[in-house]
Amino acid sequence: MKLDQTSWMPLHIQLKNIIEKQVAEGILSDQITSERQLMEEYNISRSTVREAINLLVREGILEKRHGKGTFISLKPIHDWLGNLSSTTETIRNMKMKPGAKLITHYKTTPSTYIQERTGFSEAYFIKRVRYADDIPIGVERHYYPIEIGEELIKYDLDNATLYDLVENELGIQFAEADQTISSGHLLEEDKGYLDIPDDTNVLIAERIIKDQTDTIVEFEEAFYRGDLYSFKINLSRKFG
Repeated sequence: MKLDQTSWMPLHIQLKNIIEKQVAEGILSDQITSERQLMEEYNISRSTVREAINLLVREGILEKRHGKGTFISLKPIHDWLGNLSSTTETIRNMKMKPGAKLITHYKTTPSTYIQERTGFSEAYFIKRVRYADDIPIGVERHYYPIEIGEELIKYDLDNATLYDLVENELGIQFAEADQTISSGHLLEEDKGYLDIPDDTNVLIAERIIKDQTDTIVEFEEAFYRGDLYSFKINLSRKFG
């Protein structure tokens, strides 16, 4: 891939995007190409290379190790908006090992907010911590209709994908979801699960999933580390 010398986009941004894409696709997995090699490969100045590298370091994608070079840091996990996929699928697509740990499950009366959003006067609550390459990345809080939750807990939820269980084992086909993303803090009871300071902001993803009969089958509120989890969306502008 070459840099476009005539593009409106600065060269260091173009190089940054190329390196970031190579990291995401697993082409770069440990130490990145040296500054001199990048200069020769893309026919650019050392200052352009350093600007691109410094941006990636600030974003936490790369890290500089004194006397050794520049290495891949913790790899962000990207969840594509507009595609109804599980956290497990997202992590696997990033060539990382997914994992989960069941924290608790029980019948509950949801908060007024959840009742208004779902119509659930009662719900089955399941809470899990999610992992990528054994690093805790999020706390997921699921609310299901009682009959669905009681079936799900019959399975090993430390190793299962909830989406797969609902669709493949319970025979409920997901059709659509509404998702809202915001920023905030972990709930008080969940602090400590993600190995981050108490006052750290996290990404909060709220998702309501419906089946093919337009019935709500799940309400999920998930809290993800902002340094390891990001959401992307493809946008297009149509002319005519």
